[in-house]
Amino acid sequence: MAYTKIHAITATVDKAVAYICNPDKTDESIYISSYACAPETAAIDFKYTLDHCRENSPNKAYHLIQAFAPGEVSFDEAHQIGKELADKVLEGKFSYVVTTHIDKGHIHNHIIFCAADNIEHNKYHDCKQSYYRIRKLSDELCNEHNLSVIIPGGERGKKYNEWQSDKNGTAWKTQIRKDINAAIKASSTYEEFLLLMRAKGYEIKGEAFGEDASKFISFRPLGKDRFVRGSVKSLGREYTKERIKERIELKRERKAVIPKRDYADKRLIDTSDEKF
Repeated sequence: MAYTKIHAITATVDKAVAYICNPDKTDESIYISSYACAPETAAIDFKYTLDHCRENSPNKAYHLIQAFAPGEVSFDEAHQIGKELADKVLEGKFSYVVTTHIDKGHIHNHIIFCAADNIEHNKYHDCKQSYYRIRKLSDELCNEHNLSVIIPGGERGKKYNEWQSDKNGTAWKTQIRKDINAAIKASSTYEEFLLLMRAKGYEIKGEAFGEDASKFISFRPLGKDRFVRGSVKSLGREYTKERIKERIELKRERKAVIPKRDYADKRLIDTSDEKF
């Protein structure tokens, strides 16, 4: 399974290429390949092609990332797939540099290619259709290499970090935090906060205070199988039940001390410029 994303580079192509060619990330530059250019002079090679381009687009290059699910592919195979993807997407028309980064928990490829082709000097057209073509070609390569593929109509096009967040539970924890913040903002009391959260579809336990009460408040969103604790380790220090109650009380206190300005009070009218 591989997830892809692409973005344009409008400046500092040299820095982008230098980043993806970092020896610490590419096993001392073992996993670096290129086509119609040299990695060391790619920015200069790209500029030569771009100088012959008639289009006025600011894009100088494109950065394509292909990330694999953890533990599914070896370093060598990932790099081979990256080269195959670049060849299929660019069809031998565009100069490119492809590297494989192995320093993270997931192996991923970086492909930087010139925004203009070497034949007719036309710019690459980045759009939804071209992205879906990249996605399709990546899926086909994963299938050829006996890797899992993205189910059409399911998670197609989802970015790797979004998929990884969903897997780790961090994506819906972020949503829980947003819902808690919104409920705190709309509540005048802790009890009202609990009612609003339940109205949003949350199941709540451990919300009580006292000697026999549970240490943590826990929330289970609609459609989820497990509860998430309102603890420092899970949601953060701002989402313990003690802190939630304190945030509501502080908000109420601040609201109470803000003086209301009486615009009808004539003493507030500036009469310094009146003529007598």
